[in-house]
Formats: sequence, structure tokens, C-alpha cells
Amino acid sequence: MSKIGLTTTVPVEVIFAAGETPVDLNNIFISDTAEAMKRIEEAELAGYPRSVCGWIKGLYSTALKNPEIGRIVAVTQGDCSNTHALMETWVEHGIEIIPFAFPYDRDADMLKLQLDKLVNALGTTWDKVYEQKKRLDAIRKLAWEIDRLTWEENKVKGFENHLYLVSCSDFNGDPEGFAADMERFIAEVKEREPINIKNKGRKKRELRIGFMGVPPIMPDLYDFMEAHGARVVFNEVQRQFSMPFETEDIVEQYRLYTYPYNIFGRVEDVGREAERRELDGIVHYTQSFCYRQIEDLIVRKRLDYPILNLEGENPTGLDARSKMRLESFLQMLRD
Repeated sequence: MSKIGLTTTVPVEVIFAAGETPVDLNNIFISDTAEAMKRIEEAELAGYPRSVCGWIKGLYSTALKNPEIGRIVAVTQGDCSNTHALMETWVEHGIEIIPFAFPYDRDADMLKLQLDKLVNALGTTWDKVYEQKKRLDAIRKLAWEIDRLTWEENKVKGFENHLYLVSCSDFNGDPEGFAADMERFIAEVKEREPINIKNKGRKKRELRIGFMGVPPIMPDLYDFMEAHGARVVFNEVQRQFSMPFETEDIVEQYRLYTYPYNIFGRVEDVGREAERRELDGIVHYTQSFCYRQIEDLIVRKRLDYPILNLEGENPTGLDARSKMRLESFLQMLRD
């Protein structure tokens, strides 16, 4: 069993069906804050421009620091356009690239074709893929329960929610081990008292915040918000990594997955969850130098909620400006 790197969430059922282990390079990169900044610096020393997303630079160096990853499934459509150049720089280091594209218009035939190509590239079969879908869907339900415990029973913190949902991209390379970890966590959480973060000493309930956008590169975001009387009860993209919808058709599963497609489906999903989870406001996070910053124009027009656009660049923690903007946003919601 060898390791196959991922640039973002892809149909991991195919990778497991081929007897391989998926490794989300994003999770490795960001798991150690001190090392994460080194990875970015290494990419810039190698020639990556400063005006390139920190995630792209981090992925580049992380793959090179893990020689056991000889192949990478790179998403060429439906994620970051910089991935194209990233792939080419990896090829220069002898890494085999397996491209995968999510069709912009969610076309089922095109998506099926991409899945066929991935099945053939990894030398597996559709029967084995569906066996893995059944296996992974059972594990995803545990992640859905953690999410429910976050917003409905108020027993899970925002970062805990983020951590378990984001890990559904590769199941930590060990689905059964990941499932056992989630089962232990759920049992522990159910014994907790409901969380009620003190709102600056006032008797008002905590603020319920939705987080929209890619998982944040700043590791202290959730703790900072809780220290200021707010808790994230909705992580948009992380939740999507858990495939939060039941369908027996794997093509339909990855059509329902909102992140790789246009902003309108994502906004619809966020609006539906915002109402269900009784959100007070939304933080729309975008990465520096990312085209998704433009989409904030549409988000603000289509979501009838107070929205703060927060920009992040490096994994060095929230800067003073971001802290001030978050504090002002939360104070505005309180008032």
C-alpha cells in the first residue's frame, strides 16, 4: 500500500479501492504551525512568488518533504487555478501527477468520465469503488453526528468541529482508526454540559457564527472568537468534505458536493444552514491573492445576514488588523 497525495477533496473511494492510502497534503502542511511557515519560506526560496497563495506554496514544499508520496491526485478544475503550475513544478521533481477535474456546470456525464479516468489510472474497478463507498459512508455518519452535536446540542467547539470534518478529506489515511477516534469523541462530548460561552460578562447567550470559505490558514481563529463571546457552529467547506447527503450513486454524491462548483450552489447551502442553525452572522474567509475574494460581492447580495470578509495569508496567527475587525464585527452583532 503506497501513499497518494491530494491537493483537495477528491473521490477517495477510488484510491481506497485501489489499495492505496490517500494523504491530504493540506492537513499535513497545516498540522504543525511552526513547520508550516518554514514550508512557505522553502517554496519562496525555490522561486515561488510572494503573490501566490500560502496554501499552494505550503503544498509544494510539503510534498517534497514526504518522499513516500510518489503520486498526487491534483484537481485541475474546481479548486485553485494555481494548481496547474504547482503540478508542473512537482513533475520537475519526479512526482507523478494524476489530474482530476470537477466540471464547472456539474455535468453528470463529464463527472462520470473523470471518475472513469481515475478508476483506470489507479487500476481498480467500479465494484470495488462502491464497496469503499459503503465503508466510508458509514464513517461519514459519525462526522455528521459531531456536526449535529455542534449546532443542535451545543456540545462541540468550533475548532473541534473543524478538525473532524476537515479530516474527512482523507480519513487520516485510516478510516477505521478515524472512526474509532470519532466514536470516542462523541461518547465524551455527550457527557458534557451544553457550551454557553460568556459574552463579555453579559447574560446574553453566545453569538452563533457561520464560517464560509476554505478552511482557515490561521490556527487561532476559533479560540479568538470564543474568547470574545462567539462560537462557530457552521463550517461550510469542512462540512462539505464529509459529504453531508445520503445517496447511493457516487457520481451524484460528488455532484451534490458544493465546493468545486459555482458560488451560487454554495450560497444556497450556506443560506439553508444559516437558518437551520440560527446564525447571528457569517465570517466569509478568503485567502490572500485568491480569485474567490471576488465572489464576496455575490455572497453579500444573496445572503441576508451580517457578513465579515476576513482575509488570511500565512499560518502565523491572526494579525492585529484581523483581530480588530473581528472584535468590531462581534460587537456590532451584540449591539
